[in-house]
Amino acid sequence: MQRDVFQEIIEWNASRKRKPLILMGARQVGKTWLMDTFAEEFYPDAYVKVDLQRDDRLRRSIDETNIDPGSILELIQAATGKPVVPGKTLLIMDEIQESHKALNSLKYFNQEMPELAIMVAGSLLGLAMGKSDESRKRKEHGSFPVGKVSFLDVHPMSFSEFVRAVDNPFRFKVLATNDMPRMDTMQEDFKTLLRKYFFVGGMPEAVADFAETGDYAAVRRTQEEILAAYDADFVKHASAEILPKIRLLWNNIPAQLAKENKKFIYTALKNGARAREYEAALNWLDDAGMLQQVFRISTPRLPLISYQDFSAFKLYMHDIGLLCAMAGVSSSMMIDGNALFTNFKGAFAEQFVLQELVAEGITPYYWTSDSGNAEIEFLVQGENAVFPIEVKAGINTKAKSLKVYRERFNPPFAIRTSLQPYHDGETIKDIPLYAFGLQIKKRITLDNGGGELL
Repeated sequence: MQRDVFQEIIEWNASRKRKPLILMGARQVGKTWLMDTFAEEFYPDAYVKVDLQRDDRLRRSIDETNIDPGSILELIQAATGKPVVPGKTLLIMDEIQESHKALNSLKYFNQEMPELAIMVAGSLLGLAMGKSDESRKRKEHGSFPVGKVSFLDVHPMSFSEFVRAVDNPFRFKVLATNDMPRMDTMQEDFKTLLRKYFFVGGMPEAVADFAETGDYAAVRRTQEEILAAYDADFVKHASAEILPKIRLLWNNIPAQLAKENKKFIYTALKNGARAREYEAALNWLDDAGMLQQVFRISTPRLPLISYQDFSAFKLYMHDIGLLCAMAGVSSSMMIDGNALFTNFKGAFAEQFVLQELVAEGITPYYWTSDSGNAEIEFLVQGENAVFPIEVKAGINTKAKSLKVYRERFNPPFAIRTSLQPYHDGETIKDIPLYAFGLQIKKRITLDNGGGELL
């Protein structure tokens, strides 16, 4: 398989001001695979890798020493029997969150050995530096090396990455080159691929299973194993106080997305539930990279973050395939026409668009009128304007919300994504769902005076 983010690792390695690189992301999104693949390609005979979760002895030794880079390298060299030579060696530390001293030592590696290439990752690394109560407790063991490291977010595979992995090269080329006229002639093929992606999702192991066997049952078994591993993480890493709340909140996400109004409602978890009771659980899942929180914007003006309503948000999962598994969507529903698009009140279409936006590094928001009679699923911020994105699950694109929004705020143009063919209108750009990810950033950049999305 190939990952788009791999090119960013190559650019990091070639940077003149290279800092230790931290790969962030939920469990099993492919962080370790990326590090291993990069090492084998660019440092085939000169990389040293340690796993601080598996090697208890090394982890204890690091935690018992100081944060001096020389001392830590001595321990790593003794444990692996391999030399670590700054300027020649790539050092990989996986599951680095297991050692606070190893994590905090990155600051000193950057200061004292900037020529040493270092890559690190961890299944729950976000908990070592996030905002949850558990994160704050972990931070008491030392200060995190702010400003002394580089971060790279790793997400589940995007739709285009999925197509490249499971389909023939020709269709991927048509998709990747944004050849919309050719795509329109092949729209049934791309709709079929999109249905498959909705079921399989972007977790690399599930994609690999499908690419090798085409077996939906094998894919579902892999998804269930991933979900079981997540639950094991809850038990192992969350405090007994918030564990039941984490489970309740996590398992309730599919039901919340199935509602017509997808704003997250705490009382749907339990009668009388209040936000402050579940804040720690929500932050824990956020730190672990397992959900995406999209906040309401009261007024669509720049900068959007200034108009963010922290009391109103929607919660999405980080992978559409895992959402299908948790919701009990069968493979027969997947192959039954457009059922997977239209069932669940458009939740899968929204989840898909959310993932494609996040994969492009775009932070989405959403908007509702004060009366609640109009809603725009996503807003994105350009350099000079705010752009609304309306998501329609099927082929019926008539809705009053976008009209209300355009009349009230007069955006340069609006984006509508559905199963309808591509249409580059003056005020509304219709983009098929299967082309959305590769079109969105290009479209807004071109029509925004060259300004990049923020």
